Amino acid sequence: MGRWEIEDGEGITGGIAISRVKKILLVVSARPNFMKIAPVLEQLNKVKDDFRSILVHTGQHYDALMSDVFFDDLGLPGPDYHLGVGSGSHPARMARTLVAFEEVLAKEHPDLVVVAGDVDPTLACALNASWLHLPVAHIEAGLRSRDRRMPEEITRILTDALSRFLFTPSADADENLAAEGVSPDRIFRVGNVMIDSLRRLEPVADASDILDRLGLEAGSYGLVTLHRPSNVDDPAVLAGILGALSQIQARLPLVFAQHPRTRKQIEAFHLSDTLDAMQNLVVTAPLGYIEMLKIQKRARLVLTDSGGLQEETTAFGVPCLTLRENTERPVTIEEGTNRLVGVDPNAIVQAADAALAEPCAEATVPDLWDGRAAERIVEVIRKHI
Repeated sequence: MGRWEIEDGEGITGGIAISRVKKILLVVSARPNFMKIAPVLEQLNKVKDDFRSILVHTGQHYDALMSDVFFDDLGLPGPDYHLGVGSGSHPARMARTLVAFEEVLAKEHPDLVVVAGDVDPTLACALNASWLHLPVAHIEAGLRSRDRRMPEEITRILTDALSRFLFTPSADADENLAAEGVSPDRIFRVGNVMIDSLRRLEPVADASDILDRLGLEAGSYGLVTLHRPSNVDDPAVLAGILGALSQIQARLPLVFAQHPRTRKQIEAFHLSDTLDAMQNLVVTAPLGYIEMLKIQKRARLVLTDSGGLQEETTAFGVPCLTLRENTERPVTIEEGTNRLVGVDPNAIVQAADAALAEPCAEATVPDLWDGRAAERIVEVIRKHI
């Protein structure tokens, strides 16, 4: 925690406690983390008399389209440290992060380490800080899918166990933590910080010409994203999903923003011809944040396995079909526009047909998804650090 020093030097009244500026170290790694950290960094920079922010990029996403573009779109400064972790297996990424991040902690001695989400470096950095008895704050704490076959679920559980400050986005996250025996004084429901980024940049997104560039008409196309290993690393599952998309695009033109991992697997499983045969499918490289916001907001339907898109479509009131068997964001189903449909091709097609047959429901946004989550996070930090 912050150290209080007593100044007795010449010209200074003895016995007066002088509080030093606290160092807050924020970690980003994979694509969704940028949207969660950027608003917090912005709020911390408004109180520079109290805090000095240090930004660490682990480099899990090193492709410019998956990393650099987000620094530009979100107005993030260049990171103070870039660890260059890169890709690889979960243990390999964890090991490289642990070694590299230890050097940063040894040099900076921060008062708080802020991590976000559920990727490998999130857990590695929380673990490193805990070994050095440094407090950890976890943004997006308390989410649970109840599926421990997902590496992300293990990361969520362990990161929450290591964190002193658990910043939750919704009531169900609070309930999950309470059921696990977490002390209430560690739980702070602040809302969804991703919505802070969305609302701040929504006017910029509205002005984007991405629809014109792709030849799309607002409300007359669907958006597709796929990246989870359970969907893209199994050739049968991936082929089935692509088969479903083939049927849907015959009725509704689709934009497929293709993750590098997904593109690689489509080629490896010799499924490129399946995509090439879809006349109403537009395949793009990964899109920048602002472009993705515009395409989501104006879409008639979104099909995805992304957690972030489940939240963003709820904020926009756009129907979302989640191609997974479970979700750690049930609030987007209970209060939002999301529907969990699994990966069975027939179920996907039927769900798409049903969504297109119904008018878009009026958007209802969960409590505290108001664009001010980062303000609440910084207030907690100011009070406790």
